[in-house]
This record gives sequence, structure tokens and C-alpha cells, in this order.
Amino acid sequence: MEGPVTAMPNLLTNETSLVEMAVAGSVTTPSVKAGQYIPWPDGRSTVLPGMFGVTYNVRCGDRAFGWAADHVEPGVSIDDEADGGRHHALHYLTCIGNEAVVTSGMAEGARGVVIGEHARILVQFDDAAHRLIAPGDRIQVVTHGRGFALPEFPAVEFKKMSPRLFHAMGVTAREGRLHVPVAMELPIRIMGSGAELNSEYVDQDLMSGDRALMADLGIDRMRLGDLIAIRHADHHFGRSYREGAVSIALCIHGDSIMTGHGPGILTLMTARDGGIDFSVEPSANIARHLGLGDPE
Repeated sequence: MEGPVTAMPNLLTNETSLVEMAVAGSVTTPSVKAGQYIPWPDGRSTVLPGMFGVTYNVRCGDRAFGWAADHVEPGVSIDDEADGGRHHALHYLTCIGNEAVVTSGMAEGARGVVIGEHARILVQFDDAAHRLIAPGDRIQVVTHGRGFALPEFPAVEFKKMSPRLFHAMGVTAREGRLHVPVAMELPIRIMGSGAELNSEYVDQDLMSGDRALMADLGIDRMRLGDLIAIRHADHHFGRSYREGAVSIALCIHGDSIMTGHGPGILTLMTARDGGIDFSVEPSANIARHLGLGDPE
């Protein structure tokens, strides 16, 4: 029998102690090396669009599989590459759900929302602004969420979580654990590139080369913006196997044909000792949670 459910507003947060701070970056341009072929697992190679820049027809809530692209990023990709400290401030301080505003160019004044972090920060705007934004335009982000915590659940660590996103996710307390609705569960055995990276910074890719397995597990139905859960995944300082741990993550970029790569997931929550539980609800996507439109 399920224990009593605590309504989400009764979960005590430390959000009144969090600092709001401005960071900024420029809209990037796509980057393709001369003669760059991307290898399929069978040895064939191709040239495909992928990371950085302004992507017009791929949005948060769209499918993660099936694009003629590699690591395709939804929305607008921004960074500050002129200085390593500013680059890392943009990455480490920005959280999913933070507000962004265009401060130069034809779309000046347009407001959007942070939807992901890959090699760059990903921001989504409405269609009218999106069509006006150009590489080099400056975008400011009001960062809010670094240090987010639930005092009554100290064993749960939050990464890239803004209070805005947390309150939209429908998290509840149940029998001493946080209960999180997610769109799907991923088996830890398919997690690939990115396990070696700091979970505060950049994502981890699925190993999606076995297409039959992806279809059998239903993973090929994943959408950009889906909330996902991984059992036995400890994402406190990196991404490692730990029996009983649970991590909650966000799908932030599309599939890849490269071995060991596939759609990318960004860590949002992690607990080592069973502090997180979850249920599968297909509608658990941040496009819906953040009012960006209905997922595909």
C-alpha cells in the first residue's frame, strides 16, 4: 500500500536563500571541421548537421530520434568562449528553467527559457523571436538555482535545477522519499559517453547503436525535454554505478550515429540511498512543465 502523499507546496525548499545573478553569452554558429565524416558503427561515414547555432525546426518536446543530424540541439545555442572563467560561470550557474533575454540584434528584448546544457547552453524562444535571432547576438540569463536543496531531504542532491522547474515537475513526498514523475526509465547498461565528466557540467549520452534494443525498450520514442530516471546511477560527482542509487535527468539533445553516443541526458537530481522514487508518466516533459507547448 502506498504511503501518504505530501502535496508539493508543503516541501520545504531553500529557494529564498538562492542568489539570482546575470550571466551572458553569444549565439554560436555551427562548427564543422573540413572533411569531417561521422562514422556509422558498420564503417560507413557521412557529414551531418549537429551542434551549435540556431536550429529552426527542432524544439523542446520534439522527438530525440529520427533526425538527419548528429547530436542535434533544440533552440538556440549560446556560449561565452572569449574567457574561460565567463564560459564556466555561464555553464555552472545557469539552471534549467531560468529566464533568458536577447540584449542585441533584431530580436532585442525577446524573452526565452533555458531548456538544456550541452557543450553550450540551450535556450528556447517563441517562433517569431527565433526567426530573428542571429549568430553573434547577445543573450543574458538570470541564473537562479545553484545551491537548490530540500532541507528535509539532505540525501538528495540537485544539479541544474531552478525553483521554477522543480515546482512544475509535480514532485511529492511519499514514505520518506521524493517521488518524481518521469517519461521513461533507462537501464544503466546503455549509458555511454559522458560517464567520465563532472555531472555539474555537460551531459551523458545513451549508447543507441543497437536499434532493435532501442525499439524493444521503447527508448526510440524519447523526446527532447523528457524527464527520465536511471536506477543504480550515482551522479553526485561524476556518473557511476551504485546499487540502489537513483538519478533523475533530462533529455537535452538528439541521437547520434557514433558508437557510444546517442541522445544526451543532463542530471537534475541524484540520491545514493533510495531517497528518490519515480513513476512513469509519458507526459513528463519540460515543454509542458514550462509552458513551451505540448510535446510531440
